[in-house]
Amino acid sequence: MLKHLGIIADGNRRWAKSKGLPKIEGHRKGLEAIEKLVNAAVEAGVPYISFYVFSTENWGRSAEEVSYIMKLAETHILRYAKKLAKKNVRLLILGSKDRISPKLANIIDQAERLTADCTGATVCLCFNYGGEQEIADAATAAAREGEITPEAIRKHLYHPEVPDVDMVVRTSGEERISGFMLWRVSYAEFMFVQKYFPEMGEEDIKIILKEYESRSRRFGK
Repeated sequence: MLKHLGIIADGNRRWAKSKGLPKIEGHRKGLEAIEKLVNAAVEAGVPYISFYVFSTENWGRSAEEVSYIMKLAETHILRYAKKLAKKNVRLLILGSKDRISPKLANIIDQAERLTADCTGATVCLCFNYGGEQEIADAATAAAREGEITPEAIRKHLYHPEVPDVDMVVRTSGEERISGFMLWRVSYAEFMFVQKYFPEMGEEDIKIILKEYESRSRRFGK
């Protein structure tokens, strides 16, 4: 059974361009896709599903686009947490608090507290996230405790209770991982799909699960 599905949510802006819409509309539509995919994954019994939604490199985009994304996060994260809480689903935000506003940092904390006691599936949003930065932060914390080992680093990852990723899916036809959960994807299966992320829906979860079931995972053995 697939325990942790990771999705690199790529193609929001290209989807908008293909529809003759402003780039920012692609990000709004991407939020709708997240909800659809989560609903389908939870119904299918997937315990963890993670989305790469804003990387530390994305700060290099236009100020207008970044500002819009931050506003979307401020208005939707807590609202979405309330929806998930009603379904007994936990929400975790993986990433650094550097550069985000105190208001958004507070909203993230509220959202996580709101769903902290939920015992169903877990949804992880990688927001202001960089895979190299996560490992660097974990190694720094491990060094303070006097030991740098794989076990010590893992203990200090963002939300270390989140297990390794079993399957990584990247949308929009791109075939790279762009720093997504670098520590947790060391033995993940990979699947690259042509659809832009806003086009993804419930049926795609069925396709992903079927593809995962066809893989033979040996973990180097």
